[in-house]
Amino acid sequence: MAKAFASQGDTAEKKISFTEVGKDLWAFTAEGDPNSGVIIGDDSVMIVEAQATPRLANMVIDKVREITDKPISHVVLTHYHAVRVLGASAFNADQIIMSDVARGMVMERGQEDWDSEFQRFPRLFEGHESIPGLTYPTTTFSDSMTVYLGNRKVEIKQIGRAHTAGDSVIWVPDEQVMFTGDIVEKHSACYCGDGYFGDWGNTLDNVKAYDPQSIAPGRGDALVGREAVDEAIELTRDFVNSTYKPVAQVAARNGTLKDAWDACREVCDPKFKDYAIYEHCLPFNVARAYDEARGIAHPRIWTAQRDLEMWEALQG
Repeated sequence: MAKAFASQGDTAEKKISFTEVGKDLWAFTAEGDPNSGVIIGDDSVMIVEAQATPRLANMVIDKVREITDKPISHVVLTHYHAVRVLGASAFNADQIIMSDVARGMVMERGQEDWDSEFQRFPRLFEGHESIPGLTYPTTTFSDSMTVYLGNRKVEIKQIGRAHTAGDSVIWVPDEQVMFTGDIVEKHSACYCGDGYFGDWGNTLDNVKAYDPQSIAPGRGDALVGREAVDEAIELTRDFVNSTYKPVAQVAARNGTLKDAWDACREVCDPKFKDYAIYEHCLPFNVARAYDEARGIAHPRIWTAQRDLEMWEALQG
């Protein structure tokens, strides 16, 4: 039987967890599905990551309403991917915040990314009929911005490229808690298809330099305490490096994409095959690593057609 492409065969609902990572700071996680974060201020609430559809966003809202009735005033989107942003309308927030670079990527490739991700992971797009269209920010920033939720200071920053060119992190200094988006993962594969392998390690160093006491990662369980934070950062680093190095070696000797796939699997399968969405991410990760190793500096746009052509090439 032919293997299902990406996560087309993943139909099982995931168990939701809602974990406090600091005072009035929460991580909404779901066994490797995209996470969201909740930051409660004096008078209002900030959401980090909007989920793929309003249906999924309402699951986040339900959890928020279990702990506070304060209005949701801000939604921060760490990058442009459809599974992170298309549920934003459900929050009815006054401000939707992205970096300037992330907004540019919505303009450049937002529709193509939506079409591609919809094909890759149908379960995450249940209720897609309620998506009003692409999510555009009301507010953007270059480098950094600060939001005050009453007396609570929230810093939104770009500290380096990793998962995408427009990645942002959200830092809450009063609790030393960071929301990293997909720069850091917990026992989940990193999706590197739009990433920058050469920059990712330095960006992880920049995360670590904040000395976060807890992290709400992009996928996987909340990271509470320095030990959990440090372990996840180093495992993320190992995943990225272990993906890129064998592929780069193949590219250096003018091997094929299929050769690179085989070499990557040989290194990564023993270490990461039980990670969430590992099989989903692997073909895209190999394709991007192969491009980067051959000097293609910026990720090419994924389309539904390119996805399938790549998959056919890897299946031989």
